[in-house]
Amino acid sequence: MLMAAAIVSADAIAQEITAVKEQLIPTGKLRVGVVYAPAPSAFFVVKDTNGEPRGVTVDLALELGQKLAVPVEFMLSPNSGLIADATESGAIDVAFMPVDDERKKRVDFGPAYFLIESTYLATGESGIKTVADVDRPNVRVIGIANTTTIRAAARSLKNTAISAVNSVDEAMVLLRGGKADAFALSRDSLRPFVMQLPGSRIVDGGFQQTAIAIAIPKNRPNALAYVTAFLEGAKASGSVRRALDKAGFPNDPVAP
Repeated sequence: MLMAAAIVSADAIAQEITAVKEQLIPTGKLRVGVVYAPAPSAFFVVKDTNGEPRGVTVDLALELGQKLAVPVEFMLSPNSGLIADATESGAIDVAFMPVDDERKKRVDFGPAYFLIESTYLATGESGIKTVADVDRPNVRVIGIANTTTIRAAARSLKNTAISAVNSVDEAMVLLRGGKADAFALSRDSLRPFVMQLPGSRIVDGGFQQTAIAIAIPKNRPNALAYVTAFLEGAKASGSVRRALDKAGFPNDPVAP
């Protein structure tokens, strides 16, 4: 009887593994979406001299691929909106992105690995020092298209409007050229750009607090359960902490 039970149990486990792989890696490889920028953050990756991505989400994706024993293929995008589109369509299997209500309708989220506050980088010429200073007539505000940040900024601004750009690179070009006054992004992501824009500052206050979480296409319950267990395990084991440290963010806390 014990042997029969063991066989049944082994069969059940094999079926469960097969169901996970069918939903999570239908092509036999793990296709992962990551967002690149000129400087790294807890969310943004950078490209090395060979054009390969390096960063926190890359390290987490490679660990997930190792656990699944499959190769990892990266889709690099200049903004998280395009990553959300690719996840929704099933063009990629896993992504990491900020969570908001709009995206919850389109993809399924697992746990968060990091929490962010959205705010603004303001040029020195603008004289802007606080979030309230941004919300004035004729202040030229920009944000990255189709992201949680630009949607939250648009909701919070009553006296001016925010215009969309496609990437951090494009935003920095506009700020340097005097064609924009304030750039909406997460506080941790803005830090490297202060030195690249003389006289600029990250303003006091914020307009959104949100989580960066692992995401997969909708209606794949076995895959969602697997990536949820993976990320919770990566937080508990110290993998997320090590990835943040390696990327240069030893003082930034892991999401609870």
